[in-house]
Amino acid sequence: MTDFNDEFDESIIPNKPETPSQYVKLDNANLIKRDLDTFPDFLKEKALDKYKLISFIDKEIKGGWTQKNINPIIDKLFNEGNSNRPNWRTVARWRKKYIESNGDLASLVSEHHKRGNRKKRIEGDEAFFDKALERFLDAKRPKVSKAYQYYKDLIVIANEKIVEGKIPAVSYTAFNKRIKALPPYPLAVARHGKFKADQWFAYCSSHIPPTRILERVEIDHTPLDLILLDDELLIPIGRPYLTLLIDVFSGCIMGFHLSYKCPSYVSAAKAISHAIKPKSLDSLSIELQNDWPCYGKIENLVVDNGAEFWSKSLEHACHSAGINIQYNPVRKPWLKPFVERFFGVINQYFLSELPGKTFSNILEKEEYKPEKDAIMRFSTFVEEFHRWIVDVHHQESDSRETRIPIKQWNTGFDVYPPLKMSDEEEERFSVLMRISDERTLTRNGFKFEELMYDSTALADYRKHYPQTKKTIKKIIKVDPDDISKIYVYLDELNSYLEVPCTDLSGYTKGLSLYEHKTIKKINREIIRESKDSLGLAKARMAIHERVKQEQELFITTKHKAKILAVKKQAQLADISNTGKGTIKIEQDDNVKLLSGDKTRFTSSIIDSWCDDLEAFE
Repeated sequence: MTDFNDEFDESIIPNKPETPSQYVKLDNANLIKRDLDTFPDFLKEKALDKYKLISFIDKEIKGGWTQKNINPIIDKLFNEGNSNRPNWRTVARWRKKYIESNGDLASLVSEHHKRGNRKKRIEGDEAFFDKALERFLDAKRPKVSKAYQYYKDLIVIANEKIVEGKIPAVSYTAFNKRIKALPPYPLAVARHGKFKADQWFAYCSSHIPPTRILERVEIDHTPLDLILLDDELLIPIGRPYLTLLIDVFSGCIMGFHLSYKCPSYVSAAKAISHAIKPKSLDSLSIELQNDWPCYGKIENLVVDNGAEFWSKSLEHACHSAGINIQYNPVRKPWLKPFVERFFGVINQYFLSELPGKTFSNILEKEEYKPEKDAIMRFSTFVEEFHRWIVDVHHQESDSRETRIPIKQWNTGFDVYPPLKMSDEEEERFSVLMRISDERTLTRNGFKFEELMYDSTALADYRKHYPQTKKTIKKIIKVDPDDISKIYVYLDELNSYLEVPCTDLSGYTKGLSLYEHKTIKKINREIIRESKDSLGLAKARMAIHERVKQEQELFITTKHKAKILAVKKQAQLADISNTGKGTIKIEQDDNVKLLSGDKTRFTSSIIDSWCDDLEAFE
């Protein structure tokens, strides 16, 4: 247990080792002894006065540093009765320490600052303090006052049975000082968890800066602090999600995707595709002052550990395009700081003035109601976001005025231009970035989400290439924003084949997968509500009772034919909803079947027919 100075005068500093290495081990620590600048001013001034005195005596002294030689010099400097006059032995001791320290002025600092109580004033309460500390080091994070109350209660209960030598208790101030003297990292782990403790106390190094554009590109998602309106209905539709890629070397935005769907592989794929391809701004209804020349093959794509980034489809598509995916450790967003910081830049410099802005912290909202003040349509925001990226962010220097993003990009482009995808590679990459699934090839094509996909080309493929149970399973690629067609990978052709939906009503034209699933869900609910549940239940119960009666009748019958034979008899007798309901053969039937023969059929004859029919089948 560490010594504590309980309830001491604040002017007295507790005794501590001179260097941290004496009481804690630091990894890879290269410790240098403290110098004079690290001491308080009053101690520093006294040390300098000592040095001046020693230097003066050293110049004046004749002979050794003895009382006979030192006192006459001191008498010149200090009058008799001066309280500041030092003893000659003290001066000699100062000089000795100074020489032994190789001329270190810190050796002349008085060690009065180390004075203090070396023993605890109160002893015997250690076990009770440890129990109170266990209660304090809890994830529920109780207050120090609660732990102190528990500490006092333990001592009060223990003292109840003690007549002499009762256990003393420290004051709340002393108890709180003991808590504050604990190592902060284990304390943070116990009360806040290891993740938070590592955030607060972990070593944080700088990143190795990239040397060219597209060497390192970071991607991440965030909900924007802004409520937008529907383009047609003009009603608030909430906060959109932004997926964004930023080039670390230049600080330029490579691409983005804005949607109201939760972050997923789809949003990541759309943003990556937007980043790699050239940007066409002709579709925007606004006039921009500059171009957006940022595109090309990414060398290293830095992602976090979200499920959308661990998709096999994303990994396969990126590797096929020559993009290396770099995964950050779990719950360590500071390892991709540029995109994280840029989200703050968007909220601070772009969204702050827009009506409908929300706040990340609900306490900041006060009386402001963004859903009532929202006036910007979704399409208008998309256009203005393009303007802010191209004409503002790319053209403005950073806060430290070290670079202008677009000029940095152009410089990097001139020195080491990135690889550009050909039209064929872009089309292939667009297909690869779609959602992957596996479906069975049938004579009617493929079935996906209750929709059929087939074409004449696929029919020709089925004619020329026989399929096995293994090869009949095909990989398909689906665009979640347009399910009017799919792409099927055919091993024999070593390529993807575009297969349209066979729906002729135009239902799937421009239809997204999410819309289709929503329509199916609503349709099921309508059908479910339209059913006569009571009538269906009664009918099913009536069927169940009738089957039960037939089973009981079958069990009690004396003639027990084979199940297979009886089934064959039922086939011969044409038991159906439009025919008969029994296999019993009447006389008239015998006459018809045997062309006038008056002999009655027997069971053995029927069984013989059944055996012949079974053998034939």
